[in-house]
Amino acid sequence: MTFTLIEITRALVGLVAGIAIGYGFGVMQKKARGKNEQLQNEGRLANGWLVMPGAMKRVSYLLIGLAGIQFFFPVLFIGRAPWFVSSGVVLGYGWILIKHIQHLRSLNS
Repeated sequence: MTFTLIEITRALVGLVAGIAIGYGFGVMQKKARGKNEQLQNEGRLANGWLVMPGAMKRVSYLLIGLAGIQFFFPVLFIGRAPWFVSSGVVLGYGWILIKHIQHLRSLNS
């Protein structure tokens, strides 16, 4: 299993692109969660079924971002590189999630 310079570059660029997409999605989710908590605290949450308003819009932004990366950088989706893009998305979103969990733990301590 040998890696060439092009494969390594492709993997690193894919990882960075995935991290950017995942982090951006995480930031959007964090803002939406804050707005939702504010509405809940103020008693202005219109409908109990609308737990996170705008979730479909945010998910579509995520999918548009992923599709955009595939369209504009098709070289990132050759060979093993898609795994690096996917891993980057998980790492980027996971970073936001871990920071939120740490914040909640510090509030409970």
